[in-house]
Amino acid sequence: MTAQQDKDDERIGFLLDFMASYAKPVVVVAEDDESIGFLLNFMLTREGFDVLMATDGRQAKALIDEIPPPSMVLLDLMLPYADGFEVNAHIRSKPEWSDVPVIMLTGRSQERDIVRAFDAGVCDYIIKPFQPVELIARVRRHLKVKTAA
Repeated sequence: MTAQQDKDDERIGFLLDFMASYAKPVVVVAEDDESIGFLLNFMLTREGFDVLMATDGRQAKALIDEIPPPSMVLLDLMLPYADGFEVNAHIRSKPEWSDVPVIMLTGRSQERDIVRAFDAGVCDYIIKPFQPVELIARVRRHLKVKTAA
């Protein structure tokens, strides 16, 4: 086992303990821009969510493989190593994750990307730059819909 695998195993163990020890809703955020990731983490934490961050597509896919389904995923489209479409396909390939709402959060505003995202099963598509209060309202709305289902 390599040092990186040991480090990843330690991180995954911490994340599993983290998720099991809290009753708050958990949001996975996959965002490679450090300042946007910081802002999302701050906003969601302030609203009472626990946040798990992934900074690239490969890390997001590894997180998905190791944790139980969260309450929601906020997913950047343009991630290094695996883009948001690939990460979303990975999410949707897991039966236990089939009901997890995914919100695509991206700078890409082309209609073909938006349609492709909705066709792939995302529940919302937010174009950057986003309005923080609106984003939180959309997160709450989709969690309410999920809870009611």
